[in-house]
Amino acid sequence: MAGFSQALLLAVVAGTSSAFLQVGRTTLHQSSSSLSSTAVTEELHKQCTLDGKTIRGPITPLGNFVLVRTKDSLDATDGGILLPDQSKERPTEGEVVAAGPGKLHPHTGVRIVNPVSTGDSVLFGKFDGHDMEYNNEPVTMIRDDDVLLHYKGVRMTMENVSPCRDYVLVELTKQKAETSSGIVVAESVMKEYEPCEGKVIKVGEGRMTSKGEFSDSPVSVGDRVKFKDYAGNSVKIEGVECSLVRMVDILCALKP
Repeated sequence: MAGFSQALLLAVVAGTSSAFLQVGRTTLHQSSSSLSSTAVTEELHKQCTLDGKTIRGPITPLGNFVLVRTKDSLDATDGGILLPDQSKERPTEGEVVAAGPGKLHPHTGVRIVNPVSTGDSVLFGKFDGHDMEYNNEPVTMIRDDDVLLHYKGVRMTMENVSPCRDYVLVELTKQKAETSSGIVVAESVMKEYEPCEGKVIKVGEGRMTSKGEFSDSPVSVGDRVKFKDYAGNSVKIEGVECSLVRMVDILCALKP
């Protein structure tokens, strides 16, 4: 796995990134002003490891890759037992350690800027990205396309979250546990049903075109929408069940 990580890399070590090297050198100089430049370099090398092997310095993601440190969050089951969020089929929260500048469009050469930067908190698919161990800490390298939403702060709130690009945040409509003929459906059965209707809470900037411009969203905040079955990514924000849906997966806007 270590060889694969370094071959695939998805990043370059800081020998080619003056910004990352400068930070490391400044920190070491302040704490070890008496060290020679050679000693400082050796100390920097000792601090950086990838999958258990020493590398030349901090890694810098290339293109549209994003290096993320996973956050451990807790949620409660119906019985009140707290479980790690990773134990459920939900997106994963993380903090951006470093982000590439963005990818170049293959036809126009326009740079599609990375939507997140260092320090941002992000939500991404549970099985997205490539897991690595960086400086004895588990991290994941994902693409900017894997980011569902981003925010600044300790935890997600309705106020601080921003859907990424062409994602739309929809507050799900609670499904009735009764059929049109009056038959009551067991709650355990309804739990397996994925709602595909709701009200638009927030809208992303839109899909970035080949010219580096954002396309307009087909829906607005406040619209009631229906989207494709199983197209959404479930997320709970401040106790409210929501879904993050791509604009292309929205089928129609519903009348009030």
